[in-house]
Amino acid sequence: METKRVEESERDEEEKEDEEQMEEWDDWQSEEESSSRCLCLFCPSRFGSAEILFDHCRSEHSFDFHHIVRELGLDFYGSFKLINYVRSQVAENKCWCCGLALQCSRDLQNHLHPACNFEKDGKFFWEDDLYLKPYMVDDPLLHSFAGDEDEEEDPPGVDEEMMRELMSSEELPKLCIDGQSMINGDSPMSDVFKETGNTEASLDSMDKISQGMMINGMILKPCDQKQKDKQLRVSLANVAAKQMKNVNEKYFGSYGSFGIHREMLSDKVRTDAYRGALLNNPSLINGATVLDVGCGTGILSLFAAQGGASKVIAVEASSKMAAVATKIARDNDLLSEDNMEGEEQHSGVINVVQCMVEEIDKYIYIPPNSVDVLVSEWMGYCLLYESMLSSVLYARDRWLKPDGAILPDTATLFAAGFGRGGTSIPFWENVYGFNMSCISKEVMEDASCVPIVDIIDSQDIMTESVVIHSFDLATMKIDEMDFTAIFELKLRTDPANDATSRTCPCYGIVLWFDTGFTNRFCKEMPAMLSTSPYTPRTHWSQTILTFREPITMTSSDAFVSSTAAIGTEGSPAASVRMTGSTVGQFKSSICDEISGK
Repeated sequence: METKRVEESERDEEEKEDEEQMEEWDDWQSEEESSSRCLCLFCPSRFGSAEILFDHCRSEHSFDFHHIVRELGLDFYGSFKLINYVRSQVAENKCWCCGLALQCSRDLQNHLHPACNFEKDGKFFWEDDLYLKPYMVDDPLLHSFAGDEDEEEDPPGVDEEMMRELMSSEELPKLCIDGQSMINGDSPMSDVFKETGNTEASLDSMDKISQGMMINGMILKPCDQKQKDKQLRVSLANVAAKQMKNVNEKYFGSYGSFGIHREMLSDKVRTDAYRGALLNNPSLINGATVLDVGCGTGILSLFAAQGGASKVIAVEASSKMAAVATKIARDNDLLSEDNMEGEEQHSGVINVVQCMVEEIDKYIYIPPNSVDVLVSEWMGYCLLYESMLSSVLYARDRWLKPDGAILPDTATLFAAGFGRGGTSIPFWENVYGFNMSCISKEVMEDASCVPIVDIIDSQDIMTESVVIHSFDLATMKIDEMDFTAIFELKLRTDPANDATSRTCPCYGIVLWFDTGFTNRFCKEMPAMLSTSPYTPRTHWSQTILTFREPITMTSSDAFVSSTAAIGTEGSPAASVRMTGSTVGQFKSSICDEISGK
């Protein structure tokens, strides 16, 4: 009887241990499943598949992975490097396509935009083999971004002659996974080659592996990629020899982020300027045919309809936002019958067309020179950066009447020098009572490398404001978007101080723009949209270009006799003369020339 109790007790303990092991296994599985979910490239969200993640990136972060891969013809490892490059840039709060450095991840997410350029000096941003090394350890996205649809298909056979040539070539020591050499013994994978004994044996065991060597599910390639026809694919993926999927999603689908549109609609300065121009100038809008280029939610089209326009053509390239704009117009009884196929008829005036404005002829017919008013919110950071101005000018030349109005009709780019308060130096000097100024030097060096979008307090502006360039949107040509301007900065007059003895360091220049709805077209009530440091802030903020070293300036007329370099404390500069250039998009290329008295 006692023996039976002991046996039952032992069984109970065994069952308890089994249950505990199962719980531990479940916990491990749960952790494994969590870690295997793909982390978004731009935010903390995780997704169960690469496809869902890429849909999210396209709609929320203006990053259309499949379009980029298709447009640029990226192969497997080109796509692999793109993912690692983007992760590396986002980790530093930098825009992956324009390189702009933002203050925090939230600012970066608000800034993200569709890319118009993928190259620097003729090479992709992610060309460096550095990006063959996963930026994030055990990144599940790198295992799954190529998709699973073709797993059941047998890949074509390996070219053994090519493989033997590679194995015997000097490229062999450069074979790598995760940045480590596979042959010279500094990786666990080198054991595979030692065990096979010779390259012939290893080749025989790799039948049906396409354009690469696969060992334990890993594909190896030479890191330098010089011979395109003999490239071996590098992957941590569990799939061999797959083609990137052909997808037909439109590039401008990436404009479908509601966060971007909320930010713009919440910008009261921006929205009120357009609203005032469209509602307070009846002689311009009443009975007019209005073309809205890049309508987004359709807010400008709604204002135009509210202001009395007889017809509004709202053009939007994003299929998602075009659908949203259509629904908003319908919900407000402003949708035209042209958009009402098989639906209840409305007497609205807005017709939403989903396409790029350059391709509108494929969808509807607009008679040449038949539009009374062309309106668009086309401006980018620093006015021209990633702007839609070329599309607006195209629409103007095709459809605007000779005496038609373009809103806004002027745009002006300004610059001024800023002082120490416009930098982060004061912050690091007193952090909760502690001096951390040793950090500020590195921060300033980083800031001097790229433009920064941020707000400058008007009190930190130390020079007079100068006009860099002005545009007349009614008459300018597309090639006039590229310009070179020479401008000169001098200390502004400070009535509170003795201007003859004022000396202070200039740490950089700040750029901003104004756009005008002038009385040329807005007869009753002209308006101005300004992004100046002297006016309420907008979502454009200002663009800051920081000098590597501050330039000491003076407003004194007295001659400074000194052997010190001009622009230093020993010999302050009377002015700073600069040359600024643009090429296509706004790319600051500023040279400074410091002058003494």
